[in-house]
Amino acid sequence: MTFAEDRARLLELIKELAVVHGKVILSSGNEADYYVDLRRITLHHEASILVGRVLLHLLDERGIEFESAGGLTMGADPVGSALMNAGREAGRAIDAFVCRKAQKSYGMGRQVEGPNVDGRRVVVVEDTSTTGGSALTAVEGVRNAGGDIQAVVVIVDRNTGAKERIEEEAGVPYIYAYSSDELGLS
Repeated sequence: MTFAEDRARLLELIKELAVVHGKVILSSGNEADYYVDLRRITLHHEASILVGRVLLHLLDERGIEFESAGGLTMGADPVGSALMNAGREAGRAIDAFVCRKAQKSYGMGRQVEGPNVDGRRVVVVEDTSTTGGSALTAVEGVRNAGGDIQAVVVIVDRNTGAKERIEEEAGVPYIYAYSSDELGLS
């Protein structure tokens, strides 16, 4: 499939499987009239590979070079894996990582798990973003672990200021595959 076909099919699946209407409280604490449950996409047999292909294409299109992808556990975990698998499909070595909200106080005491990110170019991923808080927590954790953040990339941007906040506070590009407008949610 071409990028346009992958992107169109993924949009179709998001609208069909992930958009839930009704009052919800978001992780940011904000209230919304809808919820985009992207775990229904990132953990779906057909949609997950499309997530990886679409995001990889968008990163490549922007000239973002990276060796590892991940973000704040749990929403980002399958997104990082999707990019890892899309990279493998394209003959590229892209690792995935997961980032906790805080460093562990036991075991190895790590905040970022998986192949070491120290000295490596990484992208922080998220399924969706409202305020950018989760992505910024991951950015801080990855930087503390020595990772060189190249961009933050999300599947759906809610058009609620996350892009501006992340670009200002993290100083990296914010890339998204779809806006809430494209999902008919504005």
